[in-house]
Amino acid sequence: MVFDIRTKFMWPLSANGVVYDKWLIMESERKIGHKAYLLLGSNLGDRAKMIEAAREKLNEQSEVVGASAIYRTEPWKMDSDQWFFNQVVEVETPMDARKLLSFILEVERSLGRDRDGEPTEGYTSRTIDIDILYFDDEVIDDDQLTIPHPRLQERRFALAPMVELAPSLLHPVLKQSQFELLRNCPDQSFLELI
Repeated sequence: MVFDIRTKFMWPLSANGVVYDKWLIMESERKIGHKAYLLLGSNLGDRAKMIEAAREKLNEQSEVVGASAIYRTEPWKMDSDQWFFNQVVEVETPMDARKLLSFILEVERSLGRDRDGEPTEGYTSRTIDIDILYFDDEVIDDDQLTIPHPRLQERRFALAPMVELAPSLLHPVLKQSQFELLRNCPDQSFLELI
């Protein structure tokens, strides 16, 4: 037996004295499913706690495997004095894109977002907003779901944290990396790390 400082657990030796690598065993046994990048945003209430709560809720049915820093960003194409906190998370999920969207809407509802009370046109302040930016390398365009996110390339507040997580990830439609999209982004709105 060998003590693993990462897990504080004793792991057995193989017959030839080699330590079984728990991480390799888990990775080979785990069914990852799909990889998605989600944008979390909040400009009402305790924004940092709302982002944290969204990550925790996402972990209930998926696994958040990466997260950018949190950015404080000015409202984009809306009139509000409340600035946003935004973060991109990378999740591994067994759900397909439509099931993930349904789950995200449940998460938003559980955190106080009432889409029924929001205007159908334009943007409004919200306790939490979760957008699917990418789902594997899929391209989906129907009345309920568009992936990649249709305005991603126009939003500096989404691209900056994407570059932090996956700078070379290629946009499957525009055929540009996240770094290139950010460099070419027309949005000059203010953002800062918090």
